[in-house]
Amino acid sequence: MDLAVRDWARRDPAVAERLRRVDNRRMDYLRSLFDAFCPDPDDVEARCMLLFSLYIGEHFVVADHGERSRANVMELTLRLLLTPSS
Repeated sequence: MDLAVRDWARRDPAVAERLRRVDNRRMDYLRSLFDAFCPDPDDVEARCMLLFSLYIGEHFVVADHGERSRANVMELTLRLLLTPSS
């Protein structure tokens, strides 16, 4: 459904504005979570963008992962994104 709304927003300015508000709320929420363990605001913003992009587009990637399953790769990806920076 999310992708259908995004496609619709490309053609309808009112939908685009609503989507922008929703995306901003989602990013604000992610920022609040990452702020809890990432002291660098640039790190917070990058992690938020990566996680949000992963949420929106993960299913478009159809690449194989060698010996690893998709679930394993997603677990590794999330671990990397959600681990506090040193």
